[in-house]
Amino acid sequence: MSEYVDVVEIFGCDVFNDSVMQARLPKKIYKELKKTIEEGKELSLETADVIAHEMKEWAIEKGATHYSHWFQPLTGVTAEKHDAFISAPMDNGKVLMSFSGKELIKGEPDASSFPSGGLRATFEARGYTTWDCTSPAFVRHDAAGGTLCIPTAFCSYTGEALDQKTPLLRSMEAVNREALRLLRLFGNTTSKKVTPSVGAEQEYFLIDREKWLQRKDLIYTGRTLFGAMPPKGQEMDDHYFGTIRQRVSAYMKEVNEECWRLGVTAKTQHNEVAPAQHELAPIFAPVNIAADQNQMMMRILKKVATRHGMRCILHEKPFAGLNGSGKHNNWSLTTDDGINLLDPGKNPHENIQFLLILTCILKAVDEHADLLRESAADVGNDQRLGGQEAPPAVISVFLGEQLEDVLEQLISTGTATRSIEGSKLETGVKTLPDFMKDATDRNRTSPFAFTGNKFEFRMVGSKDSISACNVVLNTIAAEVFREVSDRLEKAEDFDLEVHNIIKEFATKHQRIVFNGNGYAPEWEEEARRRGLPNLPSMVDAIPALTTEKSVKLFESFGVFTRAELESRAEIQYEIYAKAINIEAKTMIDIATKQIIPAVIRYTTVLADSINTVKAVGEIDVSVQMDLLKKTSKLLKQVNSAMSKLSKLVDQIPQQEEGRKRARFCRDKVVPAMEALRTPVDELEMLVDKEMWPMPSYGDLIFEV
Repeated sequence: MSEYVDVVEIFGCDVFNDSVMQARLPKKIYKELKKTIEEGKELSLETADVIAHEMKEWAIEKGATHYSHWFQPLTGVTAEKHDAFISAPMDNGKVLMSFSGKELIKGEPDASSFPSGGLRATFEARGYTTWDCTSPAFVRHDAAGGTLCIPTAFCSYTGEALDQKTPLLRSMEAVNREALRLLRLFGNTTSKKVTPSVGAEQEYFLIDREKWLQRKDLIYTGRTLFGAMPPKGQEMDDHYFGTIRQRVSAYMKEVNEECWRLGVTAKTQHNEVAPAQHELAPIFAPVNIAADQNQMMMRILKKVATRHGMRCILHEKPFAGLNGSGKHNNWSLTTDDGINLLDPGKNPHENIQFLLILTCILKAVDEHADLLRESAADVGNDQRLGGQEAPPAVISVFLGEQLEDVLEQLISTGTATRSIEGSKLETGVKTLPDFMKDATDRNRTSPFAFTGNKFEFRMVGSKDSISACNVVLNTIAAEVFREVSDRLEKAEDFDLEVHNIIKEFATKHQRIVFNGNGYAPEWEEEARRRGLPNLPSMVDAIPALTTEKSVKLFESFGVFTRAELESRAEIQYEIYAKAINIEAKTMIDIATKQIIPAVIRYTTVLADSINTVKAVGEIDVSVQMDLLKKTSKLLKQVNSAMSKLSKLVDQIPQQEEGRKRARFCRDKVVPAMEALRTPVDELEMLVDKEMWPMPSYGDLIFEV
């Protein structure tokens, strides 16, 4: 039996949260900090000194010896530099443990060593991290001991955002400001703040670490570049919500405990569709905290897997032919006094404020569908999106029968007089209780689905930060809220203007609503007829960042400058080209050093076998001969495809701008990689398993 864990006792025990601050900080200091968190009031250095001292004392009690400004540069992972609390030795040879308000507020990492997309030259090294007091500090325990991690934003010496957090915080301020304007017009005088809240479901794969170490492709790229499908994959649907294996259960238990200690509300865990695939979902949190906690969760998933002799894979498509992994971003808008602006209530047709906000969201998503698609652009997602297992690359909105019916009433008659109600679910079994079912079904094929009181954006890749998509959602919502508030403030008849706006938005943006099967090939053609953008690859999506429409949107709210957007586009192109280059070189390395030698050994054994059998007498060796011919033919194809891929890798235009390199990789290198994989996967089905140089898919996904 496993030891008992008191969840209430351990939850948040390693977090410098509100209860800790209230207990340890002087009342005046605590009130000043709360004003900064809630109202954005500037924090004085004197106040920061007191907070820093108490934070240091608390962290040392937790076993911390170092502190770190923990930030999220545009590398796709978090970054940190550790400084010990010790100060210069005193005359007696002893040291003091110190941590000042200045050290809490400001750090100085080397900005030139992180992606900047041309914003910073190599010799322009200075950059700053600055404390995000809205996201609590925490002590992380690992092999290095205890480290006080301070969530920070990261910007250049000239003030440009070089991270994920800074634009997210800017977008939160934008949507808060414009949503409050709208609420005030509806007579709400009590709500003081509107915060985007997010629950980010995290999918991942677990495989045995020893087998992972035998796969160079998994080590270097995070996904398998070769691999034939095993006799059984996921077609029996028996893994989804199936009994969790004991080894994985032990792992999940430890993951939960580590999450809880850091205040991450790990709530739901289960087996996902593909063998060896699982999911962990938290409870909703303010979006900047949710983004930080998702980064913490991914690190915990990886760290704990190593302790259990496993490897956690967060790549979007680690195994061809099996479901990939995503991160479902459940987004809603909530006031500080508990009002969910996306809650339709029992009678949505009568909830005018909700209908206005809903149609505002429809307009926002329709007008900026390309930008929302780009926010989920990732090299790994190119293999996942539109692959009959994840949302298609075309953005659409699922509303369900109830809300679609309300919109249709508004469009056709100008008024909505009814809402479809949920009916009683009758199972036909007397001993099972009947209950009221929801008024509408769910649609897992929709990229942006309304699910009761929130929108679920299902496109985000499993290893990506949720910040990018929420920056877009917050800002495009703010834009439409601003437009509506401007109109309503000038309106002579408020109620009539609200009615007109709802009908206008519902009518003009009806094309974005689609409740059908997003996997169906007919939908792509239908989307084209509707004029919806279809951006199948990351390279297709990146230009959305720098259109005049996007620049105007972000600059008007101070979320991004034109220079920041152009730099991020350049970084995205660079990331794509570099990732494909690494994958291609890894394929060449594996084919040259492992696949081809293994196949040669096998064909030699076959040839020796044929000669040996022939020497015995008149014995039929046609089977061996056919196998030898087939294997040799495929070996020749492998060598030819590998040579072509090698030449293309050498031809990648290194001196050209990132966009040209990315397009070359997409148009030339990726097809050549696929051409190399095909004969290799066929050979895996022919060559003696004992001679094949790496674990098969069956070894990886069924032996955990």
